[in-house]
Amino acid sequence: MSALITGIHHITAIAGNAQKNVDFYTGILGLRLVKKTINFDAPDVYHFYFGDELGTPGTVFTTFPFDGAKKGTKGTGEMTYTAFSISKASLQYWVDRLQKYRVPTSDILTRFGEKLIRFEDHDGMGIELIANDNDERKGWTYGFIPAEHVIKGFYGATLNLKAKELTEKLLTQFMNYQFIAEEEGRYRYGTAGKPGDIVDIVLDKNGRQGVQSAGTVHHIAFRTANTQTQLEIQKILMNNGYQVTEVKDRNYFKSIYFREPGGVLFEIATDEPGFAIDEDEAHLGELLKLPDWAEQHRDKIEPKLAKVQLNVEKYV
Repeated sequence: MSALITGIHHITAIAGNAQKNVDFYTGILGLRLVKKTINFDAPDVYHFYFGDELGTPGTVFTTFPFDGAKKGTKGTGEMTYTAFSISKASLQYWVDRLQKYRVPTSDILTRFGEKLIRFEDHDGMGIELIANDNDERKGWTYGFIPAEHVIKGFYGATLNLKAKELTEKLLTQFMNYQFIAEEEGRYRYGTAGKPGDIVDIVLDKNGRQGVQSAGTVHHIAFRTANTQTQLEIQKILMNNGYQVTEVKDRNYFKSIYFREPGGVLFEIATDEPGFAIDEDEAHLGELLKLPDWAEQHRDKIEPKLAKVQLNVEKYV
């Protein structure tokens, strides 16, 4: 029987200024802006999707930019760091590139035998680049980052929790995850144990609750193949006491949501249909795309959104 959940689908964060957000993730990190749309639950706010060439599940970091939003704080009950995958030979390239654009980084760290660096975006969003040679994904480049050094997609995610037992039960009994290893209070889980499916739990038993605002993760979404497998996992979760939403149509995937026992908002999202349903693959992210129900209100929605543009030529 195939696994119902196969790793991370996307990670969604709250941001501040929309243009700075686009500049950081496309310009400095070199991710492709694959979709420019709206927050379906707050149509006066953008929803940006950054990823590889097609926005393949497992590569897509998305943001809700609220201009003027105060910075949130990292703490318990939150996903605190998003880890991206790079090749081993690329680590020094990224240390130098981030230094060039005055992004402070940690020293080179070692975790589970792999080298990494840790830093924050302009809003305080926690990011890691983990160097490994276990990732065959191609990633994306606008041309100014050499192909051999591109970010390939997610490596994994860090959940900061006061306790792990109930979250571990959820992951391992109902979400196709397996315990991999423990190191210095960090507990690692994976579906296949490869970049793109890793979830780490870091225990902070006496930590303060995180405050969600700009620079914090709103939710983490996990991959499932299609609507049928999504309904199967929804039934399993509901039968085991989790409060799961109805299926929501997000145009580019279907979603269900629930909170894991530690307080982090989880989503299960379908791999289908993808981001090319309303734009040509060569022109993804170029136009503001609205869902059908919002299209009739475009003349009211679009003027309220700040003008943004790609400035990748500034980041050569």
